[in-house]
Amino acid sequence: MRPAEKPHLPLQATVKPRLLDQVRGVLRRKHYSIRTEQSYVDWIRRFILFHGKRHPSQMGKAEVSAYLTHLAVQRDVAASTQNQALSAILFLYRDVLEQELEWIEGFERAKRPARLPVVLTPAETRAVLAQLEGTKWLMASLLYGSACA
Repeated sequence: MRPAEKPHLPLQATVKPRLLDQVRGVLRRKHYSIRTEQSYVDWIRRFILFHGKRHPSQMGKAEVSAYLTHLAVQRDVAASTQNQALSAILFLYRDVLEQELEWIEGFERAKRPARLPVVLTPAETRAVLAQLEGTKWLMASLLYGSACA
């Protein structure tokens, strides 16, 4: 009788994790917060989809600039949003793909909103003070008069 033959199993090839899984792994090894991980993965996914699912290793400075310009011009995102997308993409190239990108310039920057001070007119101030009585009126009047409020 022949001994039972075991089926021959091919050697399992080590499969490289998908790109976004690699991003998650590096973020976790570097102890980034879960919210940063979620945000970076989302921005990297959007970057890849914007360029027709091309792998980032096949892209470079021109594609990054085009995407950031798209965010500012067509999507009309805030400056902080554009900066977050840039940080995610730079993280991808520097820490995951281990590729250096040239200094990225020449893309349209999102406009920072003008911060206008909120100041009450004298008439508005009188109207507010007219609604107060006693100690509250005295405190508000002193603050207004001393320009601390």
